Amino acid sequence: MRDYWLLVRPRVLALVLVSVGVSAFLTAAHPLRLPVLLNAILGTSLLTAGALALNQWWELPSDARMPRTAPRPLPSGRLSPRHGGWFGASLSLLGMGYLAIAHRGTWLLVIAASSWLLYLGVYTPLKSRSPWQTPVGAAAGAMPALIGAAAADGLQDALAWNLFAILYSWQLPHAMAVGWLYREQFASGGLRLATVVDPSGRSAAMIACAGAAAAWLLGVLPVRFLPAGWQCAAAAFLLGLGYFASAVWFAARRDELSARWLLRASVVHLPLLWTVLLAGKAYGLWQVGAV
Repeated sequence: MRDYWLLVRPRVLALVLVSVGVSAFLTAAHPLRLPVLLNAILGTSLLTAGALALNQWWELPSDARMPRTAPRPLPSGRLSPRHGGWFGASLSLLGMGYLAIAHRGTWLLVIAASSWLLYLGVYTPLKSRSPWQTPVGAAAGAMPALIGAAAADGLQDALAWNLFAILYSWQLPHAMAVGWLYREQFASGGLRLATVVDPSGRSAAMIACAGAAAAWLLGVLPVRFLPAGWQCAAAAFLLGLGYFASAVWFAARRDELSARWLLRASVVHLPLLWTVLLAGKAYGLWQVGAV
């Protein structure tokens, strides 16, 4: 069972579900309907888990050639490709079916299905063909913000698209840090990341800085839509500044130390930003007696 659990990449799955919940809470103009949100989270978890498992099934040949991914259940032989493929397909069908029943005729179903198709149908095969995989994959990875907003009937709110843009831009420095640290392995696996196509690191540096700069600006904007005070704005500003500074340092040095620092900064930045925004809205609701 542990190998099946590893096949769905639990940390990535957790990030998706947390982002759905955060977006739903932030974009809800009225008290959240808990059954609707729980249905959205359950269906999204099944669909996302299926996509992540099928991604590993698809990438088995390249994963087997990289020390970073060779210990995974499929390349190591602990699970057969047939079992991995059926597992991913079954989860995907269950998730799509659950959302089709629970959210029939809604934008939530359309967005969730589009995310699955973009991730598996475009991003996954593009990884061995073009460095454009990163912006495409980031679009799929940002969809949970729209899924959460759709569950809260907040898709028409500008804040929903602001959160989507935050998730999108946050992924770019993160991906460049990982790409730089494991560029030799990605090259041996036949994956065409920016760090492989341009081994000088200049392209990765520009992408990281652009993404971090966008995340900095976009991270402060939600304060305009939330009943939050200057403390929330200041915290978001400082978090964005730290992320951008880490990207600039990576761009200047382009070595393992700066890449690892940028990776750590990315892992810390998003959860802290979500916490700041949640606290800002919760405080505003508490002031008016809604919580």
